[in-house]
This record gives sequence, structure tokens and C-alpha cells, in this order.
Amino acid sequence: MKLSICTDVMGNLSFTEMLDKCVELGVEGIEMTGGGWSNGPHFRADRLLADKGALKAALKEIEARGLEIAALNCSANPLDPGPMGERHRKEMEQTIRLAGEIGVKTIVTMSGLPAAAPGDTVPNWLVYTKSWPDEMPERDRYQWEDCAIPYWEGLVKLADEVGVERYALENFSAMLVWNPETLFRLRDAVGPKVGMNLDPSHLMWMGADPIASARALKGAIHHCHGKDTRIERGLADVNGLLELKEVTDVANRAWNYVAVGAGRDLQWWKEFFSVVRMCGYSGWVSLEMEDFTMSTEAGIRSSIDALQATISR
Repeated sequence: MKLSICTDVMGNLSFTEMLDKCVELGVEGIEMTGGGWSNGPHFRADRLLADKGALKAALKEIEARGLEIAALNCSANPLDPGPMGERHRKEMEQTIRLAGEIGVKTIVTMSGLPAAAPGDTVPNWLVYTKSWPDEMPERDRYQWEDCAIPYWEGLVKLADEVGVERYALENFSAMLVWNPETLFRLRDAVGPKVGMNLDPSHLMWMGADPIASARALKGAIHHCHGKDTRIERGLADVNGLLELKEVTDVANRAWNYVAVGAGRDLQWWKEFFSVVRMCGYSGWVSLEMEDFTMSTEAGIRSSIDALQATISR
């Protein structure tokens, strides 16, 4: 395994400053974030596709520092029924085409989440029983068979066209693919180009065991995020784990994304990466830093130290 970092967290730095920071941190690669929900300025697909000189210069700066591009990340909801979905679909395609042009084989993204019925204007995450109300089976069928599967069949064809080898879908909440079972539902329909960006932090607050999830995903892990979650003592016991508060309201949330090692200890992380490797994945592990309980700098550095000590080389 090799260590990389999602570049969103350094969006306040210029491109070259960001690259120099990565070298200083001791990471080997960069997961370039741009498009979708990302405001990261460093590697915007639309700009680089339109300006081959800028693209060549950017790649030269990366190579000069001995860094590799681990993946291109376009975290988005391309199945949103409104204008955002239209924009995200366009930026997804641009990201895929850019990856093909520069030889990057992995796209990190999300499955998307559609509306629950034709004519609805907002996405709908259906995570309650299909037994009631009576309309639920049709809503489920519509989301998967009319929306998600045809869209992803198209993206698989585009990947074949441009030379992208894999889509790594983050198991993020409020997406159709949010755990191993839903990943395989889509993968079985559209093929093995679709796999998981295994992010243990989401599985933690959902109540799953990410180590067991890694075993279940054997052969279908396409990327991995190094990111931790802490269930906050006392608070989760009162209101449960379905948390709606802002991620910055850390003192009052039932759980928080935290620096690696501030949720699960390093022994747990060693076992996690050992099992991930044992199950066939030995690629990039990208730090995704979203800890609001400490300074960004402290969170990055403590996470890098923890990941360097625990990933399976």
C-alpha cells in the first residue's frame, strides 16, 4: 500500500504550495479532488481539458516532486433530478475524460441518489423497510432500474472508451451505494469496473464493522480512504446515530469525523489494513481530512503519522 492525500484539505494553497506540502508530509501520491461538491482549485477538469499547456505544466510540477496521481476524485450526485445533477454529470464526464488523457486509471466518486418517483424534484434516500408503505417496492425499483443502472452502464462504456479501469464508489450516506450489499447490487448489474472506495469512517457511524466489510468486499475494493470516526460518549446513547447537526457542531454531535487514531486505536487500524490487503487490495490509501475537533494542521499531521504506522506496505 502507498499513502496519498485528498487535496481538498489544502484548497487554500496554490498548486505548487500544495505539492510542496505533500512532499513535506511524506506522502507518495495525491488524490486530486475537483468537480462535484469539491471547491478544490488545483486540478479542475474543465480548465485542463481546454488548456493543454496548463495540463502539461501541472503534470510536470507533479513529476518534478516525485509524486504520483493516485486517483481523480469527483464526489458528486450525478443522479440528482435538478440542475445540480446536470452539472455533476457534466463534471463527472470531464473528470473521466481527463483521467483517460493523462493515464490515471481510478475515478473516486459516489453512486448518486435519484428522486423516488418520476417528477420528484429532490433526491430521496430510502432506508426504511420495503414492507410499508405499499409504494416502496416501486420507488426502489425506479431508483435502481430506471435511474442508477442505465446511468452507470453509460459510464462503464465511457471508461472503456477512454481507458479508465475502475470506478471507486465511496460508501457514503444518502447515496444508493452506501455499504457492501448495495455496492454489489450495482456491480452485479453493470460489471466489475464498479467497486468500492472503502471509507471506514462512514461504516463506523452506521454501526457496521469495517473489518468485516472489507472481508465481504474481497475482490471489489478499488480504493481506500484513511478516515476515522468517533462515537461521542453519552450523546449517542440518548439520540442514536442518525445525526443531522452541522459537522462543525462537534461538541453536540453524537459522532464526529476525527483524525486517524482519534476514534479507533492504532491496533485496530493495523488489523483493518492487514485484512484489506489480505482481501486483495494493495493500492493507494488516501487521507481524507475532515476533523473539526482540532486544527487542520494538527489533524493532517497526526493522521499521517497514524497511517504511516499502520498501512500494510
